[in-house]
Amino acid sequence: MADPAKAHARRAGILCSDSAFQRFAGERSGLSGAQFTSTAAAHFLRRECQIASRKDLDTDAGALARFDALTTEFDAWRGRIAAPR
Repeated sequence: MADPAKAHARRAGILCSDSAFQRFAGERSGLSGAQFTSTAAAHFLRRECQIASRKDLDTDAGALARFDALTTEFDAWRGRIAAPR
């Protein structure tokens, strides 16, 4: 059974392996048309969430709020939701 205390870090790891997120990270980093590797996407995520490790998402409320905002922006970029205001 998965440990729910580690759910956000796990979700972030899965997200960094997603090719659409890798393209999003490349564009958000100013590299239009670029697709990051999963390693570069993880670095982007850590920078955007202001964390040293994805596991910080499971213990730092501020980092989790930044992660939630980033995933909302990604969902809007992907067209799954309306753009956030």
